[in-house]
Formats: sequence, structure tokens, C-alpha cells
Amino acid sequence: MTTPNRFPPERSARFPEPYGSGSGANLADILERVLDKGIVIAGDIRINLLDIELLTIKLRLIVASVDKAKEMGIDWWETDPALSSRARKDELTRENAELRERLARLEELETGHVREEAP
Repeated sequence: MTTPNRFPPERSARFPEPYGSGSGANLADILERVLDKGIVIAGDIRINLLDIELLTIKLRLIVASVDKAKEMGIDWWETDPALSSRARKDELTRENAELRERLARLEELETGHVREEAP
């Protein structure tokens, strides 16, 4: 059983295609192109009162693949302890060395003599 079209043929031809019908491939192509090439969105927000600048916010948004970002020299996530387990381990190693050094200095002050450094 077929359902009749609610609109006359000349009117229904003017309506856009519903979402999801054929637009998936186009969206995937656009996303692939953006991630491959990268896109930068930049903007500044300034709040002035009587010609006195009270606040300036600079917004920069970069959308790119990880490979493209590294190619551009952007790799801050590799050294951020909140995002990288290797960076977290490096941070813990550094903190541990600092604490050992502080403990050695406190022991030196307490005993009055200098300890030999461990290799």
C-alpha cells in the first residue's frame, strides 16, 4: 500500500532533503578534509568602559588530526601530565628526585654533616 504525498509535486520538490539521506558521505568528506588540512578559528573579545580596556580574551581554536598538529609543531598534550601517561610518569620521577634532594638537605641540617650523593 502506498501513502499519498501530502503536498502537490511542485511544492514537495522545493523542500530540502531530510537530514541523514545522502549527507553522511559529504560530512565524512568534509571532516576528513578538515582533519587533513587543519582549520584555525580565531577571535578576540574586548570589554571597554569609557575607553578603558577592562578585559581582553583571545580565543584560538585549531581543529586538525594529531599527525597534522605534530607537523605544525603542536604537541602540548604529550607533556601534559593530565593527558599523557608518559608525562605523568616523568612528572612523578621529577617530583620524587626533588623530594629526595629536600630530604637529604634536611638530614644534613639535622646531623650537621654532608652525606655522599647516591649515584
